[in-house]
Amino acid sequence: MSVALDWLPATAFTYIILFARIASILMLMPALGEQTIPARTRLSFALMFTLVLFPLLGAVIPAMPPDLPGMVGLLLHELAVGLIIGAIVRITVMAAQVAGSIVAFQTGLSGALAADPTQAGVQGAVFGSFLSFLGIALIFATDLHHMALAAIYDSYMVFSPTDPVLFADSMQLALRTVSSAFTVGVQMSAPFIVFGLVFNLGAGILARLMPQLQVYFILMPANIMVGLLLFAILVAMMMGWYLTAFEAHLAMWRG
Repeated sequence: MSVALDWLPATAFTYIILFARIASILMLMPALGEQTIPARTRLSFALMFTLVLFPLLGAVIPAMPPDLPGMVGLLLHELAVGLIIGAIVRITVMAAQVAGSIVAFQTGLSGALAADPTQAGVQGAVFGSFLSFLGIALIFATDLHHMALAAIYDSYMVFSPTDPVLFADSMQLALRTVSSAFTVGVQMSAPFIVFGLVFNLGAGILARLMPQLQVYFILMPANIMVGLLLFAILVAMMMGWYLTAFEAHLAMWRG
């Protein structure tokens, strides 16, 4: 009795091709691919998630090419698709940094910097770092990471491994995503823009009426206190905009 092992190379090839796209997306996916998560943990999760999707997506992957250039070409194709999807989804979380920068500027705390856990520890406005970390926590709390995993599975229905990579369309989508992230960031911080305009207008009028008074020096603590109070009241609304935009963007990849 002999056991045929011809299926092993084809199975290993299919698994590697699946892993290329899945790992690329998970490396950049918000919440699931943060730099604060150990690299071994992210790698282990990508390997296990690929194993889970293997029976579901094995038939989608084309047969193993007979030559090495064909194998490398398919591998690079899947890497490119995964990096494009992951990078574009990562752009959506820029809304938190945009909103945090505007809030910090309007409340007079633009000089207060803190390490941003979503940007590999790069320093940013303290409000932006707080909103980014809060956004990650809310993604897990609202189970949106499940939708992110479902979007990875559905991406094979939207972008087939046999279709060419549409780099021009991807660039246009990236530009629209950047515009959308900036729009959401401005929407999140819109009350603070109005507050800053009204506060500075009132302070300017008061300075004209009382030139001998150091108006901005006196009103700066009040600006910070009112800004913090306004932030505490509106943070739930702000994160609602954030989660809605993130969910809508994930739904796009689910076809």
